[in-house]
Amino acid sequence: DVQLQASGGGLVQTGGSLRLACAASGFAFDDNAVGWFRQAPGKEREGVACFSRYDGTTDYADSVKDRFTVSVDNAKNTVYLQMNSLKPEDTAVYHCGRVLTLMCPVNYYWNMDYWGKGTLVTVSS
Repeated sequence: DVQLQASGGGLVQTGGSLRLACAASGFAFDDNAVGWFRQAPGKEREGVACFSRYDGTTDYADSVKDRFTVSVDNAKNTVYLQMNSLKPEDTAVYHCGRVLTLMCPVNYYWNMDYWGKGTLVTVSS
């Protein structure tokens, strides 16, 4: 069975850092890209970052570029999202999901077939 579970959220002050982890099972990163998206109360789903092992690229939303970084631990089949210089507008539930394709399409966060429950990130001002 395909499963993805995000963890590592919490409460942090503005300017602080958190590292989220996405533990994946039931599929290989060679076969699908993996994306992070977030959803704040009353707002639409927003793509955060997408990693493709196939072409070795990671795409970031403009709103998180230069602050967030994706890394991968192949042995643990886990994708990490390092979040630095956090802002109140980063407050949301963060999910990771399996993208339907090998590479990351522009709207990858709407092209996922599996995603986990999510982990809440709250940034206080």
